[in-house]
Amino acid sequence: MIVVLTAIVSIGLQLLGYIWKWGHVDEPQSGTPSAYLIPCRVTHSREHPKKHAFSYFYLAVGILIGYRGNVNGMISVDDPDVSTSWLSKIWRARSWFRVYAADYLERGNNKLGLRAKLDNYLRSQDANPADYPHAFLVTAPKFLGYQFNPVSFWYLYSPDWTLSAVVVEMNNIFGERRPYLVLRDTTDDATRITSNEGFQLTPVWVNASWKKDFHMSPFNSRKGSYSLLARDPFEGNMEGFSGIDISLNLVSSKDQPKLDVRLYSEGKALGTSHMGPLEQAKFVLTWFWVGFLTFPRMVRQAASLFFYQQLHIWYRPEPLKDSIGRLADTTEAKLELIFRHYLRFLVEQSTSPLSVTYVPSGLLESSEETFTSPGAAVHPEQAECLKIKILTPVFYSRFVHYAHDFEAIFCELAESCTIWVDQPETLPKIFLKKQSPPLHVPSFMDYLYFKTIQRLRRRPARITRPMTSAGSVRPTTTPEDVRGFRISPMDAFVLQYSSQETRASYRSLLARMFVADRVFFGRPAIIDALLLSGVFGVASWLLSFGSATSC
Repeated sequence: MIVVLTAIVSIGLQLLGYIWKWGHVDEPQSGTPSAYLIPCRVTHSREHPKKHAFSYFYLAVGILIGYRGNVNGMISVDDPDVSTSWLSKIWRARSWFRVYAADYLERGNNKLGLRAKLDNYLRSQDANPADYPHAFLVTAPKFLGYQFNPVSFWYLYSPDWTLSAVVVEMNNIFGERRPYLVLRDTTDDATRITSNEGFQLTPVWVNASWKKDFHMSPFNSRKGSYSLLARDPFEGNMEGFSGIDISLNLVSSKDQPKLDVRLYSEGKALGTSHMGPLEQAKFVLTWFWVGFLTFPRMVRQAASLFFYQQLHIWYRPEPLKDSIGRLADTTEAKLELIFRHYLRFLVEQSTSPLSVTYVPSGLLESSEETFTSPGAAVHPEQAECLKIKILTPVFYSRFVHYAHDFEAIFCELAESCTIWVDQPETLPKIFLKKQSPPLHVPSFMDYLYFKTIQRLRRRPARITRPMTSAGSVRPTTTPEDVRGFRISPMDAFVLQYSSQETRASYRSLLARMFVADRVFFGRPAIIDALLLSGVFGVASWLLSFGSATSC
């Protein structure tokens, strides 16, 4: 009820704002529409280990990639939004439904737009973007700033508008992404004709299979394979949108069918270029609730599978190399910046000719960066090239738990798999295996903090996978490292080369994490709650004390 009331109020605010700036929306377009509203239905059919089926309404939009702007005040694509607050975003919104580059493919480079991000992804898959100059995206849009978008489909067309591939971009509820490039098998398409209607070609379908390597559902492991059957939504005629029909099937690692999901148009898609105000209002009032209820519906079905069907849960593993990790939290984002500076420092101090490409994880705007050692700058032809890709932002909070860089990098690479390196044998030239430096601090407060950090620091537990609710219970005790620790090399770097503000932030973050590990079950949020309660308690006491003295 609260969600519905909030949505109604938000729609009212946006409607008032929309009427207020009616003359400032883009003019209706002529020719082929750049965007479509696509009423759909989704069906889920689970075959193994228990049978379970359900369906629900779903609203998708279709976007011709390359267009940027506002289509008749109904759909905006990569339209800049300078609003800061949720209320101002609703009031100042120039369209009802929105598609932003930030919500798709790689993190960062959002100002480039959807087309450029798609081209970057194709290059990363050793595909030539020139082979696919036309693209059409089917996705769930943002409405009132909210979006639940489990999967998007990028239809890729050749220069003559022949459907040649599909990018299936999956998103899980943890904010992780995995795009798959699925190429169309054209071996038998040339001879596929209808039998009784002359030589008219049948609608083009993309039919392909690929290995599963992404955690999408808590009731399925990361093993198995997907198969896709997707029809060309234009059927070779770009002047007429014929609707979508997509089937995505999951097969277990033992070749047993597990899950069939189908997304198909239900009713006629609407080109938004010439929708009038009344038609727009009718559509919004008819479909606004669909996006908000998709996730609660999924939760309800998940509860049925867990409690009534007795399916066990596969806990989320950390993503693999080709996946895109979740967004970093505040602590991880701050530690990432310090780790980036530290890695640059190590490379620049190396006596070997090195060129290190660093790919961060979990940041909205920060992209990869290349660091070069002095030897590589003088003799670039002799440089050893190394790529370090962080797979998940949890790496940053785990790295500071180690007292030795060499141990940290190789444990996270070989055991916990939170990073990926293309040339692991080159790592010892950056992360030297040496004793940690003694504690030298510029202030007494730094001494207290880093002495506490030194005492509380302990190696993090290995991330095990796979983990299920049917697995064995973890041991309640953590093995103690009996080695005597000094401060870590990154601690020493922060103390010696960082500003006072950075030192204060770093020591506070580490002390907070390490105390939480020892006392509050690894939950720093409990410390924040206790501190907040203490502040309110002191404020309440001061107010009551002031009232008593005034009497």
